[in-house]
Amino acid sequence: MHERSARPAARKVQAMAHTEFVSASADDLRAMLAAVSASSFDDLFSAIPAELQEDDFHLPPGLSEMEMLRELRALAARNSTGLINFCGGGFYDHYIPAAVGALASRGEFFTAYTPYQPEASQGTLQAMYEYQTAIARLTGMDAANASLYDGGTALFEALSMALRETGRPRILIDEGVNPIYRTMLRSYTRNLDIDYREVPMAGGVADRAAIGAMLDSRVACVIVQNPNFFGCADEISDLAAAAHAAGALFVMSVYPVSLALLKTPGEMGADIATGEGQSLGLPLAFGGPYLGFMAVRRELVRRMPGRIVGATEDAAGRRGFVLTLQAREQHIRREKATSNICTNEALCALRALIHLCLLGREGFVELARVCAANAEYAAGRLTAIPGVRLAFDRPFFNELALELPREASEVVGRLIDQGIAAGFPVSRYYQGMDRVLLLAFTEKRTKEEIDLLAARLEAALR
Repeated sequence: MHERSARPAARKVQAMAHTEFVSASADDLRAMLAAVSASSFDDLFSAIPAELQEDDFHLPPGLSEMEMLRELRALAARNSTGLINFCGGGFYDHYIPAAVGALASRGEFFTAYTPYQPEASQGTLQAMYEYQTAIARLTGMDAANASLYDGGTALFEALSMALRETGRPRILIDEGVNPIYRTMLRSYTRNLDIDYREVPMAGGVADRAAIGAMLDSRVACVIVQNPNFFGCADEISDLAAAAHAAGALFVMSVYPVSLALLKTPGEMGADIATGEGQSLGLPLAFGGPYLGFMAVRRELVRRMPGRIVGATEDAAGRRGFVLTLQAREQHIRREKATSNICTNEALCALRALIHLCLLGREGFVELARVCAANAEYAAGRLTAIPGVRLAFDRPFFNELALELPREASEVVGRLIDQGIAAGFPVSRYYQGMDRVLLLAFTEKRTKEEIDLLAARLEAALR
């Protein structure tokens, strides 16, 4: 077993065998190989194609703790671009109060997993119960569960609920629903016996005529998003009524911050409301972990996946909290399972609850007003640039789509080099929209930053 004759992967193992981390003798190493029926180190890596095996680990010399921390901080600083962020598309750069992380990181929360033993988990259970209460109030629905994985999987769970509840095979989904979510739904439903249909928009919002023409006794649910992916807000009570008249459920995906100003799903007749909870105290963090939320009408509460916490009293009349209405066993029964939501997302839900409690009702409304005002100001400044106009003449909350006189991806590339993440070119998901740019404005964006965006955008378009 000479290093000179070994393949690259084997050389890596041999190199490790000579470091301070491996103290086994040659006889010990031979014994270990024999125990796994391997005659050489090469056998351990025979399943890996030779072209994928590296020649070396490229490990640097050892460092002290202080040196290691300095090196890691330098590497982390390379990710800090200093860009002014106007990107949205379902994930938003909101301010997170320091208290959110401080409280959520307390040991009693940070180490807790699934609270199957209520006598030992009252704190976690109460937090989950309060989170459910907050989501139910926010969405105007009757009941909520204690978190799902993210906004896309929450929408799939709503789709699955509708199929189980109605026994019908067809799903109608508006093209204005986040394309990332729709990609997930297409993937999840590909091998299922589901008639999944996406309905093109009309004027930036759901096409009433097209959806109405497709509604029949085979439709399990109609799925819409408000505000939709392009930021367009819509009053869709009529769609809910049309779905109900056909015996279908009405499902809404919502941006939680917008609910401080817009009609709630409950007010518009939704049966199931879902959404992405990232904007409620969770950092963007390179894409996760995030938080899916779900709320339903009372009649559907037993159809919900995940955990549901209820309040009760013990034999002595003392208030307590328990998991209720369902058992985990109904999620681990293969094709008979209610859902595959087994892993606990309570830590992310806890951050959302703390964030909402810190803001309070008035603070949450003020947050939404600032976001909406920033978007309104930005719309005025940006559409004053020659050749720039709103892509859709519709009301918006804090996100809007602009039509530019040249390709949006080209403009975004130019502004990145000037320190501005100017938004999301939607042509990645929508054909024929090469010049459409989606921008989001949160409370973190200042008037000066919006003015800078306008100036740089105008210069880039010349």
